[in-house]
Amino acid sequence: MCGIVGYIGSNTAVSVLIDGLKNLEYRGYDSAGIAMNNDSKINVYRAEGKLSNLCNVLSSSSFDEYTKGIGHIRWATHGAATLDNAHPHKSNDGSVVLVHNGIIENFKELKSELTEKGYNFFSQTDTEAAANYIDYCYKSSVSLEEGVIKAVNGLKGAFAFCIMSENEPDKIIAVRKNAPLIVGLGENENFIASDIPAIIGKVSKIIYLDDGDIATVTKDNIKVKDFAGNVVNKKVETIAFEAEAISKRGYKHFMLKEISEQSDIIRNTLAERLTGTNLPINLAGVKVEEILSKTKRIEIIACGTSLHAAMVAKNIIEAFAGIPVSIEAASEYIYRKNITDAETLVIGISQSGETADTITAIKQAKDKNSHIMVVTNREDSSIVRYADSLLPLRAGIEVSVAATKSYTAQLVSLYLFALKLAEAKKTVDNIDLRKFKQELLEIPAKLEQILSGSKSIKEIADKYYKIKDFFYIARGANVATAMEGALKLKEISYINANGYPAGELKHGPIALLDENVVVMSVLMPNSSTYDKIISNCEEAKARKAKLIAVTSSNDEYLNVLFDEIIKIPEISEELSPILANIPLQLMAYYISDNLGREIDQPRNLAKSVTVE
Repeated sequence: MCGIVGYIGSNTAVSVLIDGLKNLEYRGYDSAGIAMNNDSKINVYRAEGKLSNLCNVLSSSSFDEYTKGIGHIRWATHGAATLDNAHPHKSNDGSVVLVHNGIIENFKELKSELTEKGYNFFSQTDTEAAANYIDYCYKSSVSLEEGVIKAVNGLKGAFAFCIMSENEPDKIIAVRKNAPLIVGLGENENFIASDIPAIIGKVSKIIYLDDGDIATVTKDNIKVKDFAGNVVNKKVETIAFEAEAISKRGYKHFMLKEISEQSDIIRNTLAERLTGTNLPINLAGVKVEEILSKTKRIEIIACGTSLHAAMVAKNIIEAFAGIPVSIEAASEYIYRKNITDAETLVIGISQSGETADTITAIKQAKDKNSHIMVVTNREDSSIVRYADSLLPLRAGIEVSVAATKSYTAQLVSLYLFALKLAEAKKTVDNIDLRKFKQELLEIPAKLEQILSGSKSIKEIADKYYKIKDFFYIARGANVATAMEGALKLKEISYINANGYPAGELKHGPIALLDENVVVMSVLMPNSSTYDKIISNCEEAKARKAKLIAVTSSNDEYLNVLFDEIIKIPEISEELSPILANIPLQLMAYYISDNLGREIDQPRNLAKSVTVE
């Protein structure tokens, strides 16, 4: 988590740092801080809570003379969200200052060792131990760079650092190990950031630091070495995004903007990969023949919303391609014995490509000679380096913490993959294959139809936003839809919401139902379990729960059974999760907006979970 930005050049640093941190707030907002160097002294400014609090701290002073500095936006890991724990952190004498993303696993040992050497500690963070340890190593070195190289070889865990010293004010040291960091190249100025949005519109050329890189950055030069002190030659790349990508474009929240973008995103995806019902699906980065030649089973590893996409993928891959699929939360996979082997295709799904648990799981699978397929929205991310096959989402930068457009892009991409397997294996006859392709091609128009009816969804949200408990139920392919709908609501509204297979309702959860509970049901009329889920809804109705349906059914009885009905266009059950999810995103958004929640930055959450 956390966001890092650094600047060294000829312009005023404070505005660059604050602008960069504003664009990184999706990575954390428990506290914020900057450190600025005027060639004689480093001054640190910090504040609890949102970045706006830091801006208030800075508003009474002028910082025109400061042309270099580092900044940080925090998602709390070690230590509460307090001023003492906010970054930047200083060494005891104040000469070394740094910001940090990641976790120092041996910080307790370092803290004990440094305490014996006379260092004092004033925070609960692991980062302060790193600051003092770098200072300690620097004091026995000929340069800051040498001191940092010594220090990082004694640190365990994941870390991205920006480091400044009063003794060498003309440079910033950037370090990466298992946490993302990039360097932006300007004219007589250079930038450092944990993610591209921090420097969009400021530079067009960047260097992606790799694990084990240490960059010494001055205003007109960048020198990169490895942890052994050897010079590393780095490739300069071009930023693929424009500043418009992080603009709200008139929408009240980024989440609503990103929901509205989904039809265009899917239309562009299909234009690239599916150009006709009689033509083969084009997944250029996926080695389908190699996968089928060696794969006996598939494991899909993911976290959060991506795990729900994995649940949908399991259903469709098994149905279309006949290959057994297991899914697992990455946080569980990495700590247990598993049966992954060379005959297992391992699919890692991560919107950001920086999810620490998923990357660790993928590394473990790679060590077992599995073919690794990565599904990600960021082709420049850490997880991609482990991929044998790559399925990029290309949904554009997603700023809101709650995933919407990236989830829909995941679903469509995974449907295309499942159909590609079926196409190659001939496990779906040509008539059905063409039917599914045609349905996919119609998805963008159907998404637009749902979005154009958002007013009616808002009206329903207006009726029920004060309810404290929501249940989401479905069967078959849409169990994942129910779970994702519940996750969206709880993420941004803080309402207690839970998703269940509808048949499990009577095995415990039904005890909670009464007139103060809303049950959201996703039901498809062409499903073999349609009558069964109607019965489950009858059971909820008998307990006086409020019932809301998301359905394409024209069954008149639904008007009797349900309090509200949200219609979606007709679609086969197999593909229905793509459409059924959109009303649930909108319901979560409108309920949360009615409650006055900070929708794009919900409490305790961050967009990219870069720590295990």
